[in-house]
Amino acid sequence: MVDRYDVVIAGAGPAGAQCARDLAARDYDVVVLETEPEDEFPRQSNKSTAGTFPSMMSSFGIPGDVVMQYTDDVVLESPNEYYESYQPGAVLEFGEFKRYLVEDGREEGAEYRFDARVSRPILDDDGVIEGVEYGGGREVYADVVVDATGPAAPIASALDVVDLRRENQAIGIEYEMDGVEMNHPDYADLRRAMMLRLDHDIAPGGYSWIFATGEESAKVGLCYIQNDSHRQYAKEGQTIDGYLEEWIDDDPRFANAECIDGKVHRGSAHIQMPDRMHTDSFLAIGDTVPSIDPLWGEGIHKGMKSARAAAVTIDRCLTDAARPTDAESLAIYDQLWHEEVAPRMRARLMLTEMLYLAPNERYDRLMRDLRTTDDDVLAKVNEGNKRAMRRLIHLSDLPLLAEFARERLGS
Repeated sequence: MVDRYDVVIAGAGPAGAQCARDLAARDYDVVVLETEPEDEFPRQSNKSTAGTFPSMMSSFGIPGDVVMQYTDDVVLESPNEYYESYQPGAVLEFGEFKRYLVEDGREEGAEYRFDARVSRPILDDDGVIEGVEYGGGREVYADVVVDATGPAAPIASALDVVDLRRENQAIGIEYEMDGVEMNHPDYADLRRAMMLRLDHDIAPGGYSWIFATGEESAKVGLCYIQNDSHRQYAKEGQTIDGYLEEWIDDDPRFANAECIDGKVHRGSAHIQMPDRMHTDSFLAIGDTVPSIDPLWGEGIHKGMKSARAAAVTIDRCLTDAARPTDAESLAIYDQLWHEEVAPRMRARLMLTEMLYLAPNERYDRLMRDLRTTDDDVLAKVNEGNKRAMRRLIHLSDLPLLAEFARERLGS
């Protein structure tokens, strides 16, 4: 007997699990294939800083019991300055958040198979995907297959839908720590804040963070792309672990802090414009696309929105009695992605590239400039608004802009 569903989803991360929730709620037969064993889930895939905002929580019905700490502010730091902006948020317990999505999807009717690594697509005589092989030779078929495996992308890569380039891969490491002095007199009060720091001495070509999880506890980490800026500012032979340990040793906020046993998280994601996101009977979502925020690395909300856009697209196709799931019918997903998931993506990528080219002293000036503007300017910059970006550019930035232009022309 053929093992068949309306939709097969590879990957039980936030994007895959949310897509399953939405489709199961519409009474589609959905099966999710997850690499990890259920009793360990999500040990290997517990990689997110899990900072998010109320818009995600309310849009997707996420309960408060997966929140480690609600926050009031976003703080930006540079080597010698900082800027505070009121922006309510939430730091999630990422494992609990993922388990909630799975259980809620099951209650809606989605089926989950754990210890089920997807290995390859199954193609029909016309080269169109009709199912996947998983778990050492087992097969399952569906009208639509969704790849939500993140950078692994075994199906999307095999179908030449995505091209995740190594030079665009960001790597990160994070510790969960106790005993952090979250209200140190030399810094902003971080007890109810998510802080991002631009400082090439700590994270060359990237940024570091402190996300409050309690009065004296936090998620502490850093990430960077091994780009030209990283090569310019990096220390010979230093590893990403070494950068984090060095920051913890040098920053007085960590003088009495300790890493919580078993709470070290590593991850990677690609920061680049997406290529194709679909083909006949197939969609790629979440970090497979990729969907991560290019400026600040927030991936949960965008991944969830890409999942919903995929679910809307699939529902639109499968409600037709003829069940058209060809590439033309699924193209609405690309439109929804660019309009609702990541609008102005190209402009925001350009801003990211320029930001990481800037030297430390320019970061100090950026913080001072932000303090003289209203919060709307930063919000508009974050959205890729070019007029808002120009408000933060000075004549002294011309050499930086010239360097950026040279790099773009040479790439």
